[in-house]
Amino acid sequence: MHTYHTPLDLVRSRHVENPVVCARPDRVEHASHWFQDNFPGEVLYAVKANPSPWILQTLHKAGTRFYDVASIPEIKLVTEHCPGARMAFLHPVKSRESIRRAYYEFGVRIFALDCEAELQKILEETNYAKDVTLIVRLAVSNDGAIFSLAGKFGVPAYEAAELIRKARAHAEELGVSFHVGSQCMQPSAYRSAMLEASRLIVQAGVTVDIVDVGGGFPSIYPGMTPPPMDDYIAAIEDAFEEMMVLENADLWCEPGRALVAECESVLTRVELVKGDALYLNDGAYGRLFDAAHAKWPFPVRLHRAKGEPGAQTASFRLFGPTCDSMDAIPGPFELPADIAEGDIIEIGMLGAYGTALATDFNGFGTVERVAVEDMPWPSMFEVQPDQADDTEATVISFARARRRRPRLRRRA
Repeated sequence: MHTYHTPLDLVRSRHVENPVVCARPDRVEHASHWFQDNFPGEVLYAVKANPSPWILQTLHKAGTRFYDVASIPEIKLVTEHCPGARMAFLHPVKSRESIRRAYYEFGVRIFALDCEAELQKILEETNYAKDVTLIVRLAVSNDGAIFSLAGKFGVPAYEAAELIRKARAHAEELGVSFHVGSQCMQPSAYRSAMLEASRLIVQAGVTVDIVDVGGGFPSIYPGMTPPPMDDYIAAIEDAFEEMMVLENADLWCEPGRALVAECESVLTRVELVKGDALYLNDGAYGRLFDAAHAKWPFPVRLHRAKGEPGAQTASFRLFGPTCDSMDAIPGPFELPADIAEGDIIEIGMLGAYGTALATDFNGFGTVERVAVEDMPWPSMFEVQPDQADDTEATVISFARARRRRPRLRRRA
């Protein structure tokens, strides 16, 4: 990737035809190091958040060696870009062929499940192997999350104990996991879920080797400022110490959004201004799926090739380039009132799911990728003063002093 100091440098140096993804590898490295230094257990990157090869390569270079995968294509990506990586197949519903190929072709030994039928599939397709780790996913409350993931996966409490017992009989190592929902805004949600898991383990009357607290770790978006990341780690540590009947159990987490949200933005060109409507060359079928369908509040700023935008702002709606009327983002987005055709809007914090959800619908979708060195939006992690961009945008650190926490294991 060619590197520019800031996106504005790119806009003022040459013509921008297609959307441009601005990558910030230093933000991936920083987030990876933060979790490795501060989470007291194993950190698995949830590949679904952003499967870009440059992301995987950067994480691997930064020391991430454990990956949460959900399909054979994700397994292949990790195998190609992260030599020696360990993988956990944590999708609770997998095809028989995928289970078989993961085990025999790629050496995957960790599988998730949330029902007896899936347990049976795993056992049959691995020929009742004695070296598998089974992770039972529990259904827990998602009340503390902005985006609920409840309802599709997770064994309900009234069935959980029996499933845990049955999985224990076939697992070399047994774990329990859950997901508190995407963009969790309440650290206490992890504590509540962990204590519920503890209750179900006691009810099952078996020991477990792994407690996987899943993902849900948040990032900062306009009007959406979570508590400090250290508060989440502290809540998890405290709950882990309170969990009962854990003997030599390991602690895992699966951050996705928190590792990559800050690392990508997109430069999209204004093709037409129609009143308060801006027609762009990227939209809901591209990198703005969440902005359109989840009404996610991404930060925006205007870049102009020549001259400076006016100081007065106005509220705008955004429309993408396709012929589909659903390719609309109501906003409102505050931008300079004198915005015009040819201006470039940078939409930030798209590292999580922006690239992963993009399509080529209607013939659109071609993008360029460059690297930039600025960090114009607030970060959940520490940002050194020299990482602030030239626009003097305020960068706020919501993490306390960085320190390496010891890896936790519960001992009898």
